[in-house]
Amino acid sequence: MTVRNALYAQSGGVTAVINASARGVIEAARQNPDRIGTLFAAHNGIVGVLREALIDTSSLSDDQVTSLSQRPGGVFGSCRYKLPPLDDDPEGIYPRLVDVFRAHDIGTLFYNGGGDSADTAHKLGLLSDQHQLGLQCIAVPKTVDNDLPMTDCSPGFGSVARYVATSLLEASLDVRSMCDTSTKVFVMEVMGRHAGWIAASAGLVALAADPSPLLILFPEVPFQPEAFHAEVDRLIEQHGYCCVVVSEGVRDDCGDFLADSGRTDAFGHQQLGGVAAVIAGMIVENGGHKCHWAVPDYLQRAARHLASATDLSHALAVGRHAVALAMDHHHQVMVTIERISDSPYQWKVGHAPLAEIANVEAGVPAAYIREDGFGITEQALTYLAPLIEGDASQVLRHGLPDIQTLPLQCVPRKLSDFKV
Repeated sequence: MTVRNALYAQSGGVTAVINASARGVIEAARQNPDRIGTLFAAHNGIVGVLREALIDTSSLSDDQVTSLSQRPGGVFGSCRYKLPPLDDDPEGIYPRLVDVFRAHDIGTLFYNGGGDSADTAHKLGLLSDQHQLGLQCIAVPKTVDNDLPMTDCSPGFGSVARYVATSLLEASLDVRSMCDTSTKVFVMEVMGRHAGWIAASAGLVALAADPSPLLILFPEVPFQPEAFHAEVDRLIEQHGYCCVVVSEGVRDDCGDFLADSGRTDAFGHQQLGGVAAVIAGMIVENGGHKCHWAVPDYLQRAARHLASATDLSHALAVGRHAVALAMDHHHQVMVTIERISDSPYQWKVGHAPLAEIANVEAGVPAAYIREDGFGITEQALTYLAPLIEGDASQVLRHGLPDIQTLPLQCVPRKLSDFKV
């Protein structure tokens, strides 16, 4: 049997645990030298493939690979880049990809990302079939948005959920201590363009010994100003203060985002941000309540110091299982996480076809959202709670996370330049 090389790439918004998936792929590939030759990593996702910027992961020692689980961000670099339709490629993207795969004898692609990345992996799988490249395409799931279909959860989400719930709980105690003469409402904006999973995770504060009065605004529920202001007033009257967690993708009755910058990203998604300020302004204007707001932005997805042990285990397992799927000759599939039981929490890894995952978003089910639209149900708590369990502690150096500098050098190119 001919031993061919493999390629791993990271894509889209990174997470606190995506590098654990990279570790899983690298370690599993090293355990199968009779099936996988050199495992390359693309520098900056599919853009790195187009530029033929490929890193030989054998340059990393076993200890350095192990240390990837400690590291947030994307160690090999990520990108937001949408591949064109296979039959509409005026820039010659696909012929270039074919040339790169052939030049480096790539027989397996492990593409680590979310929904748009699943679309990329799916297109590359179709490309392989059309050109008889013999390229197996395996998607390794990752997204803080938790909106991938056909999987119980997405690696990266559990750690964001833990960060949001913890930060909100801590901030709420600050507001409580000052609310008699100062701030009455704290508003926190979280990520989530169309799916409100991160916003829903704030509801985990209900599990605390002394939970905060909280309103959650979901993309799945049209914003109703009158009902919202009435709830804010009621909670302040009852508790003296309240907290509001708002997803960046909240819309009005007409389906328009409350905070739309008018710009789009590389995938054509509307650029959002600033909805916390919009909501805070409404609260001040309507009730005169003193209000503070915050936008964690990258902090929520980079917070490796608050990563959940469950999430870290998921991320490592999907990387390892991706290689196992390749060894079993699977193609055009994504690794999935399957929940076996809630209590005790038990799970396993599986797989599902990319054709049923690419460009499909899974929002928060109606059964997980309270009838008034401002909170989560017990069913949602049952689903969410195991995902934030366990402390995935970091190694510290001088009180800071000990993030190693790694020797990441691209191998010599075999092809001409390609501008992306």
